[in-house]
Amino acid sequence: MSTALWEKVPHHAAYRTTRQTLRELFTAHPGAPGLGVPACPDWRMVDILNHLVSVNRRMVHGTEIPLWEIPSEPSGRRVDELFADWATLDEGTRKRLEEPYKLQHSILVMDAFSHEVDIRNVLGEPVPADHPSYPIALDLLTLGLGLSVRSHGLPALRLETDGASWVSGDGEPAGTVRGHRHDLLRMLTGRRTLEQIYALDWKGEPATWSAAFTWGPFQVPEAATESPFAG
Repeated sequence: MSTALWEKVPHHAAYRTTRQTLRELFTAHPGAPGLGVPACPDWRMVDILNHLVSVNRRMVHGTEIPLWEIPSEPSGRRVDELFADWATLDEGTRKRLEEPYKLQHSILVMDAFSHEVDIRNVLGEPVPADHPSYPIALDLLTLGLGLSVRSHGLPALRLETDGASWVSGDGEPAGTVRGHRHDLLRMLTGRRTLEQIYALDWKGEPATWSAAFTWGPFQVPEAATESPFAG
């Protein structure tokens, strides 16, 4: 459980923030669509955008497939067409996210926000010190880490940031990792190397939990693709 000092907003509002922010970023950087994305080495920025639209559409129309397994729709559309298409899904997205809660709701928000940060990093745009998606994403990601901790038979780990804390796993935590909410987000989404993870503020031996940071769709990269949050 977390006790956040920043305001929690509805999932739809957080998701809409990322959609609008990405449109602003692509507009400000006309050359962005063809740029590669180190955090997603098989994709260009336009591929990320196509992925987000594809996932959103399938969720609006109803799907039980894990969102990270939804294939992207055929590519080739211009960025303005993709954003126009994405905007048409807004009302359907709101209705879906106002239904009784499912993990898919938080996964949709977390995935879009993670890719927003991927794109910010490539464009040299500052990462957000605050964003309405942080509480939603971190509640979900620490839950996922807990499942991984249990599956590896590891002791519980406490995660802390200003205004919030979580325990991933069962029982009394055997260690604590503390960092800016942004560094925790990136650590839990396969965007940080083990060396970068170990460099956070730890109590306990961080290598104890190294295997747990590869879980679900996330894998710890061998080489750094971004720097820690600089404040």
